[in-house]
Amino acid sequence: MTEQLPTPEDDDQAADDWRGPSLGLSPLSRAHLDDLLRELLERVGEVMAARERLRGLLDAVVAVGSGLDLPATLHRLVVAACELTDARYGALGVIGPDRKLSEFITHGLDDAQHAAIGDLPRGQGVLGLLIDDPRPIRLADITKHPRSYGFPPNHPPMHTFLGTPVRVRDRVFGNLYLSEKREGEFTEQDEELVVALGAAAGVAIDNVELYAQADRRGRWLEAAAEITGALLGEVSRTSALRLIARRALDLAEAHLVLVLLLNEDLPELRVEVAEGSVPPALTGVRLNVDESAFDQVIREQRYVLVEDLDKVADWPVSAPTGSALLVPLASGGRITGALAVALAPGGSRVFGDADVGLVESFAAQATLALDRAQAQEERELLAVLGDRERIARDLHDVVIQRLFAIGLQLQTVGRLAARTEVADRVNSAVDDIDLTIRDIRGAIFELRSPAATDLRTQIREVVEDAGEALGFRPSLRLNGPVDSAVDETLRPDLLAVLREALSNVARHARATTVDVEVAVDGGLLSLAVIDDGVGLPAERTEGGHGLRNIGQRAADRQGECAVTAAIPRGTRVDWVVPLDPSD
Repeated sequence: MTEQLPTPEDDDQAADDWRGPSLGLSPLSRAHLDDLLRELLERVGEVMAARERLRGLLDAVVAVGSGLDLPATLHRLVVAACELTDARYGALGVIGPDRKLSEFITHGLDDAQHAAIGDLPRGQGVLGLLIDDPRPIRLADITKHPRSYGFPPNHPPMHTFLGTPVRVRDRVFGNLYLSEKREGEFTEQDEELVVALGAAAGVAIDNVELYAQADRRGRWLEAAAEITGALLGEVSRTSALRLIARRALDLAEAHLVLVLLLNEDLPELRVEVAEGSVPPALTGVRLNVDESAFDQVIREQRYVLVEDLDKVADWPVSAPTGSALLVPLASGGRITGALAVALAPGGSRVFGDADVGLVESFAAQATLALDRAQAQEERELLAVLGDRERIARDLHDVVIQRLFAIGLQLQTVGRLAARTEVADRVNSAVDDIDLTIRDIRGAIFELRSPAATDLRTQIREVVEDAGEALGFRPSLRLNGPVDSAVDETLRPDLLAVLREALSNVARHARATTVDVEVAVDGGLLSLAVIDDGVGLPAERTEGGHGLRNIGQRAADRQGECAVTAAIPRGTRVDWVVPLDPSD
C-alpha cells in the first residue's frame, strides 16, 4: 500500500483547522490579524532601518571627530555624509570673511574631473542660497531652481540635491552639499541625518579650532620666552628684529615679514629687516609714508588690512603677496615704524581676529626690542662720552701744559743760540709745537662734542666726497669749538658753501692741492678754501651762479664772502658769518 502525500489544499485546511480550533477566530478576524502581523513586520523593518541609519550616523560622527587636523576633518565629514545618504557627490564650502566660499572640499570627483572643471565655485546660484539663508534645502532637480546658474563645461550632470549649513557655535562655518542620490531622491530622513551630522561636525570643527588656538598660544609663549631671553642679553637691534620677524613668519604661517623703521623728518620708512620669500634688494628700500597705505598706520597708529602688500606703496622692487596686515610699532605714544606680515599670493586664506592679536603682540615685542636697543646705545654713548671727557681733560691739563713748557724752554734756548742756523731750527720747532697745540685743542673740542651733533664728521664727509672729483683728498684743518658753537640752523649753510666751493675747484681750477680751514673764533664762523689752480676769470668772480649763491648765504646771515687770488697762484674763497647775527 502506497502512502499518500499531503496536497497544498490539505496544508491550507490544516492551517485553518489549527487557527480555528485553537484561537476560535472567524475568517474575518483571521484576515485582520494578518494585516496586523504585516504592519508589525513593517514597523520592525522600519525600526531596524532606523537603527542602521543611527548606527551609520554614530559611525560618521566618530569618523568626523577622530582627528585634530582641520583639512582632514572636513574631508572625513564630506565622505561620511555621502556614505550616510548614499550620495554620489559631496562637497563642503567654507565661508570666508567676504561671505564667499574660501575653500571647497569635494568627494566623488577624481583629479582629471577637477582639472577639466577648472576653478571651483565661489558661492553663486543655489550654493549661495544657503549662504544667504542658512537653512536645510532639498531639491528633486537642482537645474530647475530659479537660482540655478547651470554647471560649467565638463561638470558631471547633477539633479537631486541636499544642502545644510554647518554651524560652529553661533556662526555658520560652511555649507554641506550632497547631490545625485544613487536610488531616488533625498528623503526627509536623509535631511535629518545630515542636519544631525552637521551639528556633530560643528562640535568637532570647534574642537579642532580650539586645539589649533591652544597650540598656537603654546608656540607663541615659547617664541615670546625666546625673544625675551634674547632681549635680556646683549643683542644688537638688527639681530633682535630679525629674530622677531622669523618667529612671526613661522607662527603666522606667513609668506613675507617686514620690519620698517620710521624717519620722522622726511617722513620715510626704511625696510630694516625682511624674512621669508624676500625679493632681491628689498632690504634697505625706502618708502614715502605719505604716498602709501602706511600713512594710516603711522598717522592713526592702528593696524590696516590690505589685499596685496605690493599695492600699498610704490616699491622699487616687485613684492606680490596675498592678504597682508600692517601694524604700527608704537611705544608711549611715539611711533617708531611698522610691522608688515603678508600671506602667500594666490591663496584663499585671509587674516582673522586671532591673527591680528598675534601680529600685534609681535609688534609690541619689536617695539620693546627697539626701546631696549636704544637704551643700550645710550648707555654705551654715555660711557664713550665719559671716556672722551676724561681724555680731553688729560690732554688739556697735562699734555698741552707740557708742550707749552717745552716751547718756552726752546724759545729761551733760541735766544741764547750763537749761530743763526740753530736759532732758526729752534724757532721752527716752536712753531711745530704751536701747531701741535692747536691740533690738540681741536681734538679736545671734538672729544667734548656730542656724537649726535658732530659737525666735524659732516665736514670731513663733504671733503672726502670732493676728493673723488678732484682726484686727491683736500687737506682739512678745524679750529675752535666747531661742533658746540655752530647751531643747527647755520650748519646747512656752512656745508652748502663748502660743497659749492670745492665743486668750483673740481670743475674749473685744475688744481693739485686744496686747503680747507674751518674756524670758530671771536663770535665768528669762518671758512677758507684755497687752491693752487689756474684761478678764476674776473667775470666769474663777479657773476658766477655758484659764487652768487655763496655770497647770498653770507649776506642773509649778515656776513661776508670774498673771492681773491691766492699766493703764489690759485684762488682763495673766504666766507665769514657771525655765530649769532643778532649780536
